[in-house]
Amino acid sequence: MARRKEPVIPDAILDRLLAGADAKTAFDPNGLLDQLKKALTERALKAELDHHLAGDQSGNRRNGYGQKTVLTEGGSMELSIPRDRTGTFDPALIAKYQRRFPGFDEKIISMYARGMSTREITGHLRELYGIEVSADLISTVTDAVIEEVTTWQNRPLEAIYPLVFLDAIRVKIRDEGLVRNKAIHVAIHVAIGVRADGAKEVLGLWIEQNEGAKFWLRVLNELRNRGVEDILLAVVDGLKGFPEAIAAAYPETIVQTCIVHLLRHSMEFASWKDRKAIAAALKTVYDAVDDKAAELALSAFEDGPWGEKYAAIGKAWRRAWQEVIPFFAFPREVRRILYTTNAIEALNSKLRRAVRARGHFPNDEAALKLLFLVLNRAEKDWKMPPREWTAAKAQMAVIFGERFAKAMNA
Repeated sequence: MARRKEPVIPDAILDRLLAGADAKTAFDPNGLLDQLKKALTERALKAELDHHLAGDQSGNRRNGYGQKTVLTEGGSMELSIPRDRTGTFDPALIAKYQRRFPGFDEKIISMYARGMSTREITGHLRELYGIEVSADLISTVTDAVIEEVTTWQNRPLEAIYPLVFLDAIRVKIRDEGLVRNKAIHVAIHVAIGVRADGAKEVLGLWIEQNEGAKFWLRVLNELRNRGVEDILLAVVDGLKGFPEAIAAAYPETIVQTCIVHLLRHSMEFASWKDRKAIAAALKTVYDAVDDKAAELALSAFEDGPWGEKYAAIGKAWRRAWQEVIPFFAFPREVRRILYTTNAIEALNSKLRRAVRARGHFPNDEAALKLLFLVLNRAEKDWKMPPREWTAAKAQMAVIFGERFAKAMNA
């Protein structure tokens, strides 16, 4: 039987703290835990002042206390802040003009990152903790993220990425008093091979109203300036102008259209009752042995009942065919990674959920702020590589040779 570990706080001290009190009330507002937090905070502030005075040779000394109310994640707290005669003491724990306890801002940012609106956060804090927090305060707290976004957007990247996924979601941004669509382009990168665990990271966020080759060339040049020397495979969702831009920036990169997005686009032409059967019929195309067999399967689909009923589906595949066929040059282990993009689909779902909660954004900065927080939170869940990565890594080492070896040794 495992022995009980010695508690961090001795039982004798806890018994004294709880003497004559109902243990259940310890967690109530202004209960034992809040009292301990207040007492420990004030004790720490006194210790800070002692340290400050010890290093001051001017004869400075204590000068009583000032009262300050600070917001905590559990409610408001009245603190006695020690003062010195010269007014040079500025505590690190609760700074002079700080009105929020350490950790309170993180709580607000966490709620914001979960997609809660400013109004929802205000109501949540009021209902749970009895704290009245203005919308301006929440905006001030979350605006502090913008500087972090800028740093993140300009951070150095790896020299080689075996696989990059590029996708876009649409958000509504208020522009000159009107609400119109702009696209936030989320470059989702799966660093398969840069590290042995096949880690994924988000490369960046870009906002642009009109997509095209010039825009994508600017994005790709930015990646190059941040240290990206080579991309082996780029998987995209029919992004306008991207093939031309990638050919200019990374001429050796293979561009592959996202099969999942192509399937989803195909289903937009079909009625709900036919979609399952159509999906099964299209599987014969993307599951073919090679590009020749795939084209025969596509022709059979077009000549069959579903192709005749929904001619737009076959046309959509034909328009994207040059970006579909690179897919067939790879063995099935690599193919599964290219179209089984569960992590990216889950990420897109979180982004769309956060966007729906807002409706529209007042400006580009507000959209960047929210989506960065959602992405930052989502990245923490990316702990495991794809199941197929071990087999795919061996195949990519053969297919890409020295380029892949360089990525492995980076």
